[in-house]
Amino acid sequence: MGTGNHTTVMEFILLGLTSQQNLQVPLFALLLTFYMTSLTGNILIIWISLVSTRLHTPMYFFLRNLSFLDIWYTSCIIPNMLINLLSLDKSISFNACATQMFIHLSLGGTECYLLLSMAYDRYAAICSPLHYTTTMHPILCIRLATGSWLGGIINSAIHTCFALWLPYCGPNVINNFLCEVPYVLELACADASVNKIVIFVCAIFVVMGPFVLIIVTYCYIISSIIKISTSEGQRKAFSTCSSHIIVVSLFYGTILSMYMRPGAVHVSNQDKIATLFYSVITPMLNPLIYTLRNKDVKGALTDITRKKT
Repeated sequence: MGTGNHTTVMEFILLGLTSQQNLQVPLFALLLTFYMTSLTGNILIIWISLVSTRLHTPMYFFLRNLSFLDIWYTSCIIPNMLINLLSLDKSISFNACATQMFIHLSLGGTECYLLLSMAYDRYAAICSPLHYTTTMHPILCIRLATGSWLGGIINSAIHTCFALWLPYCGPNVINNFLCEVPYVLELACADASVNKIVIFVCAIFVVMGPFVLIIVTYCYIISSIIKISTSEGQRKAFSTCSSHIIVVSLFYGTILSMYMRPGAVHVSNQDKIATLFYSVITPMLNPLIYTLRNKDVKGALTDITRKKT
């Protein structure tokens, strides 16, 4: 099953995180805990930000999008990982592999653009507070979010189509726990150098481009914070964007190492750990980062609790 007459591979074998049998059950328990924590935290953020009127702001609109994305991010990876950890059959069909590859890439690209939109929101709030409500109009927020999702989907469609265009007629063992483009390309029966160039070029626009713009945005934000006359004002201004800075650092710290290496061969255990971090760990940590010591969320929870009682 594939895209051409020379494609004979019907399924791929996912080796997973480790082949050591004594680690399968502990890893299953750990990943299940990660998954349930991620689902609970992200669903809670979506629910609170919808129910509480004090959280009906552009910042939490983008955070709802990020939480919704993170739910799907982990859901397209962890359930299959859990099954493979306890099953002797590590196979995944060609179509299922292509679907997982498309969804995973779409969500990754969308997150890059969403993080940029959130940085712009913080720029408008700190650098132009008097014009914030008019700048971050609901229509603009919807356009930014829609553009983020479309950008991620288009980027994923390009990569997936290029990957599926190649013939797969020999080895079918993927040294990873999911179908990720760089790993799948290593199994192609034809030269994949063009695909690797496409990955690098697209990464410049989808990964590096937003990252550079986020850095530039924060240069302006920091400059504005420094100009605030009181230390208390500076602290409050910085606290509104500290969570976003942490999330950006966690996400880009690993994803840049994966997709900004021209012609690199992605088969090392270090790359698997990097993929695990930005695909599983970061979505689990995001709700904690945005809720811990967050007075708005705590206030919203207090309001909801009082209404219930």
